[in-house]
Amino acid sequence: MAHIPPLDMDSHPELQPAFASAAAAMGFVPNSTRTMAHMRQLPFVFSALFATIMGGDAKAIFAGLQEVIPEQNAAEENLPPELLQLIAYCVSLSAGCRYCQAHTGHNTERVSGAPELQAERLAQVLNYETATCFSAAERAAIGLALAAGQVPNASDSEHFAQLRPHFSERQQVQIVAVISLFGFLNRWNDTLATTLEQAPIDFAEQTLAAGGWRLSKHGAE
Repeated sequence: MAHIPPLDMDSHPELQPAFASAAAAMGFVPNSTRTMAHMRQLPFVFSALFATIMGGDAKAIFAGLQEVIPEQNAAEENLPPELLQLIAYCVSLSAGCRYCQAHTGHNTERVSGAPELQAERLAQVLNYETATCFSAAERAAIGLALAAGQVPNASDSEHFAQLRPHFSERQQVQIVAVISLFGFLNRWNDTLATTLEQAPIDFAEQTLAAGGWRLSKHGAE
């Protein structure tokens, strides 16, 4: 059973272009598209990414989207940038992508403006269940991110039971969207051995190395 229920297609006329496009491509509307639609713009931008990767013309794709993409819903429910970066760090840590660990760790500190606190939090993510530097909501998000970053994926219904007291369905979708976005980026950067830039190198060597982070294949040479 799905952890987040897909939206009822008949109740959201603003999403019909996205549903129609998915149906034209697949012969039916995937439940994954309906679940993404808890963030109203997500099915549209995902379809644009997918179509571009599959060889479509991005200019034509985005030109078409300008006419049909709805306003983003419940923008006030967007999660704080430091939590989004922390989730991205945790899934990258679990997946083992050191390039993305350095980027997201650096960004977690940068967007928060509290470097000492963030350094402690990054150091404690594997102890998230007992570490006092995390709220109950943060523990729920971290737990899901660490589980979802494993191969095979170790997330289950209990992770979502932990999320629900703290996050709306839209916010849960945003959490899963961040986790999934970094699934793409983790594979991209680990597969290509993308060279890490100097600012995140400096951050990671100072803040993450004590926990086992190494530059490894992401060095310039």
